[in-house]
This record gives sequence, structure tokens and C-alpha cells, in this order.
Amino acid sequence: MTDIAALADRLTAETAKIIYGKNDRIRLIVMAVLAQGHILLEDLPGVGKTTLVKTLSLAAGCESRRIQFVPDLLPADITGMSIYDRNTGNFKRLPGPVFTNMLLADEINRAVPRTQSALLEAMEERQVTIDGETTPLPAPFVVMATQNPVESESTFPLPAAQMDRFLIRLSMGYPSAQEERQMLFSLGEGIPFDTVQPVTSPEELIQAQKELAHIHVSEAVADYLITLVSATRNHPQLRMGASPRASRALFGAARTWAAMEGRDFVIPDDIQALAEPVLAHRLLLTGQARLEGVTAASILAQIIKETPVPHGNGEEFYGA
Repeated sequence: MTDIAALADRLTAETAKIIYGKNDRIRLIVMAVLAQGHILLEDLPGVGKTTLVKTLSLAAGCESRRIQFVPDLLPADITGMSIYDRNTGNFKRLPGPVFTNMLLADEINRAVPRTQSALLEAMEERQVTIDGETTPLPAPFVVMATQNPVESESTFPLPAAQMDRFLIRLSMGYPSAQEERQMLFSLGEGIPFDTVQPVTSPEELIQAQKELAHIHVSEAVADYLITLVSATRNHPQLRMGASPRASRALFGAARTWAAMEGRDFVIPDDIQALAEPVLAHRLLLTGQARLEGVTAASILAQIIKETPVPHGNGEEFYGA
């Protein structure tokens, strides 16, 4: 059995060599990778989104590629294409950058919707179809997308269908004064990516992902999850609640989080810890709620506060 808690700790510690003071964000991203989920990093320029993705891919020992999304990017620039080979008289397939383990989709909202949609099949089914021929993507496969939430010029908001395919959405935030001082003196003029060592491998990640299916979820905890998700579908300030895909995402994320905490069972605290990063970006507020300054995060906090938490008696309740 893979020690998933130790694996997560190694990945977090190695990534933290470059990314200072963001261990909580790093752990959430590690959770998403282990849970076979995709990540949307939404924040201002220069706070380390791209650096974090590159550092994590090096620490995971995975192949990574970067696509800079721009308005004239075409779907074939992501998935690849077939070209005619005059020498053989046949069509030859040229795979695109999506054929990798960790794909950095930088400033994803700068591409037109048609190009953004080229990622949908890859994100959901981990395969790509070119000219009617379907090819599986390498395993593991994770999309880590970034976008700037402030600038709106020459950007195209991600449709709800694509937002729903991201397991988590995170914001890096500014470092504290102490963390920024440490970064200035430690990193120097360039980012020392050469100091990052692989602490795991694609094979170990795949094995860990398989073992997560054995993390126990009691019926009471599952019912608690369902109650929280259902509450978003009936909330008066939401015009769209969390989908069944969101339920599955939170279920898998909670299993992974429990394993990272060294447990083989899920507790309500796991659900509560992950509710905002997993669910908030999937919710659509009513126009009135937006005018009143309400956020999806505040609605989720209210739902969690008002929903009774199941209580059990140790091993018997949790199935440990």
C-alpha cells in the first residue's frame, strides 16, 4: 500500500522550496492531483501561479507542457492535427501539447470559447479525438489553468460546463511581508527550478489514485455531503446550484483529503474543509445577490453552518 500521507507531505515540502508561505494552497493542489482532478488558479499577475505549476510538475517527476492561451489560438494547437505525408501517401498525426501529464493552460480565458472547448473531452474523458480517431492521454493527466480575474479586455469567460470540470478553484493571494522578504533573499534574480528534485513518479501517483477507492465513506457522511449539495440547488440567492458532477468531485476529494491526513475513512470535517474550493466556482448567483455583494463562498459557509453535522461513535460509525 502507498503511504498517501507521506507522499503528499513530500510533494508539498518539495514545492514549498520555491513557493513560500502557501503550504495550504499547495496541499489542496496536491489533493487535486491525487484525486485526478483539474485545477483553476485565479489570481492577479505575478503572485506565483505559473511558478507553482512548474515546480509541482518537477517535484512529481511528471512531464509537463505549457500552452499560452491567446485569442488566435486554434483547437488544433491544443489537441494536434493530421497532415498529409507526401512520402508515404498517408495522413500522419501530429499530437498536440495536451499529450502530457501536467498541462499548464496559461491565461485560459484569453482564448475564444471554441478553443476553450477543445479541452472539454480531454478534461472529462482523458482522451482526444482527431479526425474521428480517439487516442487516450498519458496517465496521470491534470490540467492546471490560470486566469486573471481583474482584466476583462480580450478575455472570454469560461462557460459553466467548463468550470464544472475543474475540481477546485484557488487564489494564491499576496505573501506576507516576512514571506516576501524570505523570497527576495532566497530566490535571487531567477527561479532556481534546478534545485527541485522529483520525490515521486507517475507510476506511484497512479498507484496512489487506485488505492483511494478503498477509503471508507459511511452512509451518514455521504448523506451529509448530499444534503450540503442539495441545499445549493434550492437556495434563493443561487440560480444554479452544484451538479451531480460536483457531488462526485467532493466525494472523491474528501476521500483523498482523508488519506492525506493519514485516515482510511472520511469524516464531516473533510467535507467542510473542501466545500468552498470544490463547490464555489460551480455556483451561479442571482443578479440580486451579486448587487448585494453576496459571494458563493458566503452562501456555502451559511449552508454548512445551518446543516446538522452527523455524529458517530468512533470505529463503529466511521468504519475505520
